[in-house]
Amino acid sequence: MIETPYLLFLGDAPDPLAAKVAQGIKDWRPENCVGQLRLEGCKADMKLPDMTLAEAKAAGAKTLVIGVANRGGLISQTWKKVLVEALEEGFDLASGLHNLLRDEEDLAAVAKATGRTLHDVRIPSVKYPIANGEPRKGKRLLAVGTDCSVGKMYTALALDAAMREKGMKSSFRATGQTGILITGDGVPLDAVIADFMAGSIEYLTPDNDDDHWDIIEGQGSLFHVSYSGVTMALVHGGQPDALVICHEPTRSHMRGLPGYQLPTIEAVRDVALTLAQVANPACKVIGVSINTQHMGDDEAAAYCAEVEAKLGLPTVDPFRHGAERLAEAVAAY
Repeated sequence: MIETPYLLFLGDAPDPLAAKVAQGIKDWRPENCVGQLRLEGCKADMKLPDMTLAEAKAAGAKTLVIGVANRGGLISQTWKKVLVEALEEGFDLASGLHNLLRDEEDLAAVAKATGRTLHDVRIPSVKYPIANGEPRKGKRLLAVGTDCSVGKMYTALALDAAMREKGMKSSFRATGQTGILITGDGVPLDAVIADFMAGSIEYLTPDNDDDHWDIIEGQGSLFHVSYSGVTMALVHGGQPDALVICHEPTRSHMRGLPGYQLPTIEAVRDVALTLAQVANPACKVIGVSINTQHMGDDEAAAYCAEVEAKLGLPTVDPFRHGAERLAEAVAAY
């Protein structure tokens, strides 16, 4: 188990979205966060106290969590001094990057010498099966997006919370490093060998009560040429009964792909539903989630109303406005 509370390491994140791991932990487990540590030039801010390692240790922090999710998931050499000093100060380290802490010889040596633990949450801990596509009892909902980092995890967490408040049977199923750090369990899908990705999602969402819903955290986008594979594994391995389409309307292009424009919500709806119905012919799109963080209140409300009128589906920003209407759509399924 990763010991809490955390000191969130933002490093030299070039923009707020690059620190989405830290943002997710801060938003959903604020009680586990004592502060943040930023390097010169960092453009992200969790609105937590800026602390040195010594200050965070005095405040009770036990684990330094790398809160940055950069392209390729690499441990930057500019971070190394802080990571080594954290181990020497008595912190454990936790990371969801592809570049594993344990594979860095200097970090592994210092951890061994100091008796500290390196937590790499992006390592599959189970020997997953190959997907068989057999129907499973219970219900499943998957968040799918027009792009990466548009709010699929936030949508799933908010919906799960709203369903529980209504007395519905619901479980959030984490499929990425941030969700795993928030909940303590899940499948690090993009680190699973390709042949077993869909099977890992079948494993994550097994038979359950007929009225129980697994709310599956989405990954990537079917329209993102870099990361569409993980989305496809979720669509078929999850065998969702319901889909929620997630969108961030202020993007000028796909994340990390300046030459690619975002697809329309309608295009994602049609493609995702067609592919989902291969594994579950009963699948339906039940709502739309809009990430309005870069909009004012009036603009956000107007945009959601416009999409809802156009598509005939309940449309909300579940983090800003609450996910009750999406939960009602699930209850009415």
